[in-house]
Amino acid sequence: MACWLFKSEPDVFGFDDLIAKGAAGEQWDGVRNYQARNNMRAMKVGERGFFYHSNVGKEIVGICEVVAEAHPDSTAEDLKWECVDVKAMARLVTPVTLDDAKAEPRLKDMVLVNNSRLSVQPVSDAEWDVILELAGGTRPL
Repeated sequence: MACWLFKSEPDVFGFDDLIAKGAAGEQWDGVRNYQARNNMRAMKVGERGFFYHSNVGKEIVGICEVVAEAHPDSTAEDLKWECVDVKAMARLVTPVTLDDAKAEPRLKDMVLVNNSRLSVQPVSDAEWDVILELAGGTRPL
């Protein structure tokens, strides 16, 4: 199964907001970048992703799960924009900052380290494991 990273500004829609949506989750809408959209088109139900707080904090704070595959983004007028639905699964014990990721040699090829502007990005299995190691694991919700 593939792993992902979803970026959101916490003052607009943070991990606590996703937690509040419960088991139904929320559509990951508003993405207007072709590469990020194509990443969502590749996602399957049950795949997991890190939830990253951008701008404020710049840190991975939790794990979410894809609960609905790509479908039209209800916030877009143009049908070319699609999104997935995700729900919150767990908090990281300790958030992993962008600086932490950049300082970790095993993450030198991670998209977050090299293209931190991409809002929806793939994460390799090895990168997933390193992030969880740096975080000290997860806490269930």
